[in-house]
This record gives sequence, C-alpha cells and structure tokens, in this order.
Amino acid sequence: MLPRRTGLTVLFAAVVLLFVSFFFIPRIPQPPGYHNFADHRAWCGIPNFANVASNLPFAIFGVLGLVFLFCGNSATAFLDRRERHPYFFVFLGLFLTAFGSGYYHWHPANATLLWDRLPMTIAFMGIVAALISERISLRAGLISLAPLLILGAASPIQWYLSELHGHGDLRFYAAVQLAAVLALPLFLFLFPHRYTRTSDLVWVAVFYVLAKLLETFDAQIFSVAHLVSGHTLKHLAASLSGYILLRMLRFRHPVASP
Repeated sequence: MLPRRTGLTVLFAAVVLLFVSFFFIPRIPQPPGYHNFADHRAWCGIPNFANVASNLPFAIFGVLGLVFLFCGNSATAFLDRRERHPYFFVFLGLFLTAFGSGYYHWHPANATLLWDRLPMTIAFMGIVAALISERISLRAGLISLAPLLILGAASPIQWYLSELHGHGDLRFYAAVQLAAVLALPLFLFLFPHRYTRTSDLVWVAVFYVLAKLLETFDAQIFSVAHLVSGHTLKHLAASLSGYILLRMLRFRHPVASP
C-alpha cells in the first residue's frame, strides 16, 4: 500500500490524464443506429418488451438497498452513520434507472435516452463518494458528494444539448463514466480498507464490463436463438452490481485495528 499522499497524487494524476486525453480525440456524436436494438418484440401492448421489463431488477435492488440503509440492521456496515449518505444516492440512482431506462426503451430516441443516462450517473458518483469516504476520509467524501453528483448529472445533459445544437459530443459523458469505473481499482490498490468484503467491489466492476460487452454484441446474441438480446442481458448484468453492493453492505464489518 502506497503512502496516502502518494496515493492521492496517483489518483489525481490518473483522473486528470483521463479527462485531458478525451479532448485530444475527435468529437464523438451519438451513432445514428444506436436506438435500433435487436429485439423489437412487443407483448401486452408494451413495445420492446424485453428491454423495458428487464429494468425491473434495478428497481428491486434499489428499493432493497434504501430499505437496508434506513430500516435494516446496518450498524456493522458503517462505522459512522454519515457513511450511508453516498450509498443513498447509489441505490436511489439504481431505482430511478429502472424508470429512466424503461421510459427510453419504450420509445428509443435521444430525448428519452437522456433520462436513461441521468440516473446512472447518480449511482456512479455515489459509489465514488462512498470510496472517498471509506478510504480517504469521511469529511472528504461528504464534501465531494454534491460536486460529484453535479458533475455526473452535467455529463449527459451536456451530451444532449450538444445533440440539439447539431454537434453531438459524447466525450465528457464517456470520460465521467470511465473515471467512475477506473476509480474502483485505483481506490482498492492505493488506499487501505476499513471494512471486509473488499473483493465485492471487484465484482461490481466485472459485471459493469460484462454489461458493456453484452450491449456491444446485442444483435449477435439475439441472432443465436432469437430468445434474448444482448441489451436485455446487459440490464440484468448491470443490475446485479446493485445486488453485489447490497450484499457487501449486509455482510461486511469493520477491519480490526492492528
């Protein structure tokens, strides 16, 4: 484990390098065919039924997480009750993603895609603030929570406004999302842990990467047997990250001081 000051320097340098590098690459507009998903089947009057209904686990795990934070036995999950605050936004973001993504897949378009992406950034930034709280300092995590949430929400809004003005640009949104994912291994390797079950965070990253792969191969997966598409499986894989986080909080406990 690196000294704390060295770890902060590496973390800061990595994030700055990531954001700066995105502005040395050409503008990234939303691909015109992005909304053309493989599975268009409707059921019970619901268009794109599988892609709409597969968002239900987001709502389930979001609600279960919020209930655990405020009504469950979370005494061993947090050394300080204020550490719950970032996780509130994680599970709130998951819950809202069910509705935002369901709304988008009911009628895929840039205008509805904004409401799919907004709640996901809330969850991402909540995880980053939680890592700061638990691995750097609680004060730093609480202070950074609001700026991180604003930064996260600004990224899909900036993308949507750029599309409205005819020069769509996904670079800022992609940089924010990639920075949140990159934060997981950086925090795990650079800063000491205060709780057990650290490996669960690795699985959160694994299921995120799996979700992106399933999204990329949406049509190819659907073509195998025309039962389920890659995008439908993406929703299920991504929602499992919420389950893993909830399980981590339920069963973790503080690491004994040496």
